[in-house]
Amino acid sequence: MKKFLSIIITIILSSSLLVGCSSKDNGVKKIGLIVSTLNNPFFVDLKAGVEEKAKELGYEVVVLDSQNDPAKEVSNMEDISVRDVDIVLLNPVDSDSAIASVMVANNLKLPVITVDRAANGGEVISHVASDNVAGGKMAADFLIEKLGGKGNVVELEGIAGSSATRDRGKGFEDGIKNSEFKLIAKQSADFDRSKGLTVMENIIQSKDNINAVFAQNDEMALGAQKALEDANMKDVLVVGFDATDDAVESVKSGKMDATVAQQPILIGETAVEAANKVIKGEKINKYIPVELKLVKK
Repeated sequence: MKKFLSIIITIILSSSLLVGCSSKDNGVKKIGLIVSTLNNPFFVDLKAGVEEKAKELGYEVVVLDSQNDPAKEVSNMEDISVRDVDIVLLNPVDSDSAIASVMVANNLKLPVITVDRAANGGEVISHVASDNVAGGKMAADFLIEKLGGKGNVVELEGIAGSSATRDRGKGFEDGIKNSEFKLIAKQSADFDRSKGLTVMENIIQSKDNINAVFAQNDEMALGAQKALEDANMKDVLVVGFDATDDAVESVKSGKMDATVAQQPILIGETAVEAANKVIKGEKINKYIPVELKLVKK
């Protein structure tokens, strides 16, 4: 956190030099999209939703990939600010480091809407996302129903500092609080499938009698499911979050038990609709929720 806050002043001073370096043309208006990573099917779908709705409404989209690197995210914001965009949709790598990115945009008077993950500072017009707390509780309720409220549970967390990690974890842990579940392991796997596999393998070696796994996204859930399958632990329930194509297929085949559907295409479409209103001078709500649902066999 200190690392990124320490460069905010430098960024603001340097970015101020960019004002006036580019001129708006009279052609098609542009929406900028800075996405945390395109190495994840969820964000690929979110990007598709943005591009589809933007095309429908007559906007061009400029897309930059932060590759899960907070420093690159800041660089992307500096870059996109000179590409004649009218507004930026920011999907942060994590909520703390996003402050620097948002402040670059604020200094250039470039409107920002955060998407899926929030920023913990700076001036943001609106946040478009699913209710991640409600989604975490949805996963908890499903496992309580399936296991009668008793058992040993493992939780795989996403990127530390991400609002999605915080909110999904809160919803899940609040949801099991009054049950007889024991949270026997909680570890980050950075929303990554290969890390989910490795982390779950290590947990399997150190913990006995695991009854269920809640992974805060489907990539980690699929990694965990593979680790459990390799260990011949096929009776352990696995619940993910996002309803990516791979996860939905896994649920249909009976390998995963459920996933919380976040509808990334709809999130992207909703974000563009919000951006369209801002560009037209209309007011929008500070938080725009997108509906969740549980996918199970």
